[in-house]
Amino acid sequence: VYPPAGQYPYPTTVPGGFPPSGGGTFPAAPPNAGFPGYSALGGYPASGSFPGAPQAGGMPPYSGGPGFAVPPTGPGFGGYPQQPPAQSYAGGGPAQIPGFPGGQVPSPMPGPVCAVFSPRINLMWPLYLVMCDSYFQPAAVVQYTQGTIQAAPNFDAGRDAEILRKAMKGFGTDEQAIINVVANRSNDQRQKIKAAFKTMYGKDLIKDLKSELSGNVEELILALFMPSTYYDAWSLRHAMKGAGTQESVLIEILCTRTNQEIREIVNCYKSEFGRDIEEDIRSDTSGHFERLLISMCQGNRDENQTVDYQKAQEDAQRLYQAGEGKLGTDESCFNMVLASRSFPQLKATVEAYSRIANRDLLSSIDREFSGNVERGLKTIVQCALNRPAFFAERLYYSMKGAGTDDSTLIRIVVTRSEIDLVQIKQMFTQMYQKTLATMIASDTSGDYRQLLLAIVGQ
Repeated sequence: VYPPAGQYPYPTTVPGGFPPSGGGTFPAAPPNAGFPGYSALGGYPASGSFPGAPQAGGMPPYSGGPGFAVPPTGPGFGGYPQQPPAQSYAGGGPAQIPGFPGGQVPSPMPGPVCAVFSPRINLMWPLYLVMCDSYFQPAAVVQYTQGTIQAAPNFDAGRDAEILRKAMKGFGTDEQAIINVVANRSNDQRQKIKAAFKTMYGKDLIKDLKSELSGNVEELILALFMPSTYYDAWSLRHAMKGAGTQESVLIEILCTRTNQEIREIVNCYKSEFGRDIEEDIRSDTSGHFERLLISMCQGNRDENQTVDYQKAQEDAQRLYQAGEGKLGTDESCFNMVLASRSFPQLKATVEAYSRIANRDLLSSIDREFSGNVERGLKTIVQCALNRPAFFAERLYYSMKGAGTDDSTLIRIVVTRSEIDLVQIKQMFTQMYQKTLATMIASDTSGDYRQLLLAIVGQ
């Protein structure tokens, strides 16, 4: 999705920035926030101002110094791959960008024409290099994501309902016909198919599917037919229902969704299950982990995409003084910063923290916390740095080793299929030197494998 090495559309040797082609002005550089080596005139790093920095246009090797935001990461390191370069586009038609399918962004976007690419490389996991984005990201930058499932053109809900009816009628079930429909329709289109099925045949499609299917393929197809918000609410309810609690599910959903998504989930939880999600969280969790999840349930994270670099520096100092800089840990400080700041703001804070503490924030959380609250805080930081990489890691560990965590595999594939599964697949390949489809094919079988692969793609 992002331009490969050697194909950047802008020169990298122009002092002071990367001017856009085709006219327009480059977004103003952020004001000098007091970071060492930053020009008072522009706020961008001067040549040689970071350890190991090159002359204009070069790529500094990783030196391990505090000027680099995240040291080598992966098992045993504690860091995390950063988000690939973000881009925003303007104009009357789709922007022509190398790396996008057909060279085009799916739709024109408002805002200034700009693209920021990193003048540095970070070593992220033991086996690969990943390009990181700039230390300072203009406020107008928009992150592009892409799902593997798109709305089908020339959609006819009645025709699809008829196909599904024929696939389940009589002796035996035509699973392939079912897969061909559900794997190639958006969630909104599947809801229309359900409604058309009931109108045409006076029967509930979900009940018919449950009577014809079983096991993991049944769970996968039923998940695909649930409205997105309901599926998240349903997953949270089942994570807290009965004996025991699946804390990883609570973390995965509540720590990664947008404000609007969380508010819709909370409302759906109340209307569909007649329960208050905060009360269920309080009865199933405790301590700092409980407080973190309650904070997440508010759906009040700042979503202003403008980054305040002075605040990032202050928050980084505050986090350092609450953890590494004192005996003991002020957990409420970590909760306050990580639960309320926008993800772009947190990314700037993470980078400022590494310069102050000479250690990345994920490593400090490892040292200061344990258990579920540690996992929750790290999930928030990981999503600020690179959300697709977080989900790629979750998918990998759902299949690694003996057995498969099918519920996690199904949940992530379904919930990200229309959002960013393309980026997740790319990060998976970079991080683990194998494709997601290859690992799914080796860990699953039958119609279950076939449907997963149809959703994920090759």
